[in-house]
Amino acid sequence: MSKTKTSKTYAQFYAHVHSKAHSPRSREVYLRWVERLGEYYQPDGPGLRRLSERQVLDFLIYLRDDQKLAGSTVNQALVPIRILYRDVLERDWRLWYEFTLQRREPLPSVLTRDEVHRVLSNVHEGRFRAVLSLIYHCGLRLSEALQLKPTDIDSQRGVIRIRHGKGDKAREVPICMSMVQRLRDFWKHHQNPDWLFPGVGRGWKQSGISQGEAMGRSKKPMSSSAVQMAMRTIRGNSGVKKPYTVHTLRHSFATHLLEDGVSIRQVSRYLGHTDLKSTLVYLHVTELSEEGGRQAQAKLYKQVIEQALRRRRRR
Repeated sequence: MSKTKTSKTYAQFYAHVHSKAHSPRSREVYLRWVERLGEYYQPDGPGLRRLSERQVLDFLIYLRDDQKLAGSTVNQALVPIRILYRDVLERDWRLWYEFTLQRREPLPSVLTRDEVHRVLSNVHEGRFRAVLSLIYHCGLRLSEALQLKPTDIDSQRGVIRIRHGKGDKAREVPICMSMVQRLRDFWKHHQNPDWLFPGVGRGWKQSGISQGEAMGRSKKPMSSSAVQMAMRTIRGNSGVKKPYTVHTLRHSFATHLLEDGVSIRQVSRYLGHTDLKSTLVYLHVTELSEEGGRQAQAKLYKQVIEQALRRRRRR
């Protein structure tokens, strides 16, 4: 175990992070970055409590300039380090206000509807086809889809419950009845009581049981690495030239809804974004046609201007 992880200051930070409503993944990332800060100055440097403002700044500059990490990654390091020194050790340094990052926000990769059709048409295993179809249909993150339980689908209300979204936030997303029926048929294949998308476990082929039986007995959900590996295979067969991942299906869902006139606030709610700004990026990649814009403009003329002129003539 590293010297940093056995220090009293690290123990204080550990207790502070676990007292807050952070997700397990966030806690893991926070602790790792503080550990990396301590290790940067080991074995002969001062411990976490004795680091100066200048030394903390030098570590952040090292990440940004020497390691050439993206602005978002450096910010990922800055957040827990600021929590440690500002909130736990009560050091209100100028660093927290003056250290700036140039953050490049790339546009999300998006598939057209035809490209999504080609991708899903090339999924040969039913279990992967089921989860990827749902991710696109409801705009889910991969982790959200894999954590679903059979009871999370409310067919009466036509919604799917996401119990642990990003930041451990819950939400509901609409789901059409055709997709509900498709998921029912998929569940009947394995009938796992705990997971909608169960794993199969290692060595199930050698065990002499069917895939459905292996899934029915599984105590764990399908792994994200298995889905991502399946997507890599699909990329080689779909004929779609642009790069895409499982997460691209979520981006495509949001873009296609906006193209069909769904309000950005509604799309934001479906995606589970806490900030509308995160959803606004999809407006830059929608493919609304020029002809569609002209038709909408002509409709407004008839409904508003033409009616106003007729009313004026009648006076």
